[in-house]
Amino acid sequence: MYIEQAFKSLHDWWRYLVGIIIIVFASQIGSIPLAIAVVIKSFSSGAGLESLQDTNSMLTVLDSNLTFFLMLLSFAVGLLGVYFVARFLHKQPFIELTTSRKKTDWGRVFFGFALIATLTIVLTAADYYSNPEDYVVQFELIPFLILAVIAIVMIPLQTSFEEYLFRGYLMQGIGVLAKNRWVPLIVTSVVFGGLHMANPEVDKLGSVIMVYYIGTGLLLGIMTLMDEGMELALGFHAGNNLIAALLVTADWTVFSTNSILKDISEPSAGFDVIAPVLIIYPIFLLLMARRYNWTDWKGKLFGKVKKPIILVEETTDYS
Repeated sequence: MYIEQAFKSLHDWWRYLVGIIIIVFASQIGSIPLAIAVVIKSFSSGAGLESLQDTNSMLTVLDSNLTFFLMLLSFAVGLLGVYFVARFLHKQPFIELTTSRKKTDWGRVFFGFALIATLTIVLTAADYYSNPEDYVVQFELIPFLILAVIAIVMIPLQTSFEEYLFRGYLMQGIGVLAKNRWVPLIVTSVVFGGLHMANPEVDKLGSVIMVYYIGTGLLLGIMTLMDEGMELALGFHAGNNLIAALLVTADWTVFSTNSILKDISEPSAGFDVIAPVLIIYPIFLLLMARRYNWTDWKGKLFGKVKKPIILVEETTDYS
């Protein structure tokens, strides 16, 4: 089973502590090019460091496509850090961090991607035609094509980093240490949501948006545990972020892109913020459960994690 994969590799508690330090360090290394580019651009424009008093002002210094690429670069380097830690610190094949299956099921990846991508496009189109005054069409071919190339290459790296870190490395690590499934599910979901506290959406919408972030982490964690692998979560997360980046942006979102639409409405945190968690996400889980024949929900989400017994075939020496 998925969490038990970690028992096949080196799984001492201190290795996970060292691993987290290495992964965080790698992601910080990946953020250096953005900082350098911002400083160079600020001085070349004559603005100087005094113009960079907060994160939002820093991100408006550069071209939006360049900013987008450099922001995502830190996640790509972080993903390399996860691979390095798994492969060399834990001696774990990367496939065992991905899934309990013998190889990655790309059909599951594409299904998770298509599910959220289709819903996002349908809901955005419906809202656009119902409330056209809330949107501005800002489509420009060349900037959009550049954005599309960056997004298609870099967003899967960004979302894969987050999935391999939370639903992979930490899910397995906490699972083998806690000896159960519910602790890693809750901890990874809360930490995943908590790391979004710095997003500008939280300042704009208030702390209620954390219900959405933590709820999304919980959804991805349930997918991973019930399906015994990360494929669905990998596809779902990539589809959510990629379509959002290409389709609609706003001045108050973490990714301000050259998307097709720009939302100019005044955002408010109401039932629409928690509706996905309470209504849409359970429907997604039911669809996946039916498609992939999920069973034993109690055992897979709340059961114990036990070290698998490896049977060694006995041989008889007749010499």
